[in-house]
Amino acid sequence: MATKKIFILFAFLAGMALVATRASGAKVKLDPESDKFFRTARLIMVKEEIKIFNRLPDAASRKEFIADFWLKRDPDPATPVNEFKQEFETRVDYATKRFKEGGPGYNTDRGRVFIFMGPPDKVEESFPQGDPDNRGSIIWWIYYTYQLGIEFADEKGNGKYKIRDFDGDFFGAMDLMKVGQSIRTSDVFKKKFVKFEAGYDPASREIEVRIPANALMFRENDEGRLAVDLIFVIYVYSDGGAGKETFRETRSVVTTEGELDGLKTVNLKFAHPLKAGTNFVDVIIQGREATSGKVRRIFEIKVAG
Repeated sequence: MATKKIFILFAFLAGMALVATRASGAKVKLDPESDKFFRTARLIMVKEEIKIFNRLPDAASRKEFIADFWLKRDPDPATPVNEFKQEFETRVDYATKRFKEGGPGYNTDRGRVFIFMGPPDKVEESFPQGDPDNRGSIIWWIYYTYQLGIEFADEKGNGKYKIRDFDGDFFGAMDLMKVGQSIRTSDVFKKKFVKFEAGYDPASREIEVRIPANALMFRENDEGRLAVDLIFVIYVYSDGGAGKETFRETRSVVTTEGELDGLKTVNLKFAHPLKAGTNFVDVIIQGREATSGKVRRIFEIKVAG
């Protein structure tokens, strides 16, 4: 067993369980709608979203945040149903009813994994004999799509299963779920999780987004050059998260095969001044077609006064 990775995973799962406790100490008491949302949605929030949510001053701003939260994860906003939200709520409902191990099912190890990954492709259960560290059974959940296996152990024999080991990129799979990305390969991005970067140039007052060139799917255009069209939707939360601005821009990147061979990143700048202090810049990049796939990351950027 890889002790270090399990320790990191336990710390992560424990951290998710404590998020609601920390929020209860916030200056502004949550209204019923916001409290109901945060109770389960916190499981798939990235840390920057939690910071933003905890700084929102009133129910109206939190209601806007909740609408944006699901919109950013909607795989096809043109349809009347948000498939991501629908699937998330279905998984939470199943985890709540199925994993009754003390407390809400979505707070158990199996419940959280189910919410992130969905039902496993294969389940294997064994009853080890002569293992003093485990009185109950051991269950493996196997996900072929994610190339991931997770071991749950009922160590005390009381039906409470805890994660004991895993094989594969567990955290990468969770990162995909958190930001609403699809596991499938799109016709715009080559990789499942594109770790692009973003920064800010205070001199020119521009936001710069840097995308790994080898992560983009270029196609030959009518002029025989390589091109890719990208749509950027950028949310800027200023004042530590209390203020919000949104803008959308379409950019075309055109290059040649020779230029692309030596190109490490595609750098694009957006003229949008950030306020002094802490800003959260939420960047969504997708192709022209709604179903062409998208990548998303949030950046905390501090600007000197």
